[in-house]
Amino acid sequence: MRKAPRQARSIATVEAIIEAGARVLSELGWAGFSTNKVAEAAGVSIGSLYQYFPDKLALVEAIRRRHFDQVLSVIREAAADRKPLRQFARELVRGMIAAHSIHPTLHQVLLDEAPGDRGSRAAHASFQARYLEHYTAAVAQYRRRLKDTETMARVLSSAIEGVIHNAARRDMLEAPDLQKQLVELISAYLSPATR
Repeated sequence: MRKAPRQARSIATVEAIIEAGARVLSELGWAGFSTNKVAEAAGVSIGSLYQYFPDKLALVEAIRRRHFDQVLSVIREAAADRKPLRQFARELVRGMIAAHSIHPTLHQVLLDEAPGDRGSRAAHASFQARYLEHYTAAVAQYRRRLKDTETMARVLSSAIEGVIHNAARRDMLEAPDLQKQLVELISAYLSPATR
């Protein structure tokens, strides 16, 4: 980002640009993505967009970071307050589905089409570290006295991520049994009775 917004109006403008960028990127893919289309979709001038984002790569990075923040918020909130395991699983699944339902094809475009740079790799590495920390804390909460919570966290996060991302790619996030089966998977995996 070229400059950070400070006033409420500027913050709202940046949010509108990022949201419009996510929508355009999701609908048109990388090949159809342009700053002019984003500015038009956001209802701002191209000059306003360039005031905050020097180019479309910087805008894509802001879109990626917002998605990362949404996903981290879901896992953090689901794991808060030492709730029963099934409640944790339901909240986690609902939250992950909701985070990926906003623009279902966006994640595929971000992974498969949009280029990244050293900054995006660093942001992704930071996200992955925090993501794993949250999952490790959740595993430790439900599987006390387990020696290798980090490995379990990697398996669990990969399983959830794989199911959600594949469902998003196939436009199946709203499939009736998806949520139920994912809750069952998490509950069975973290249940102390299964070990």
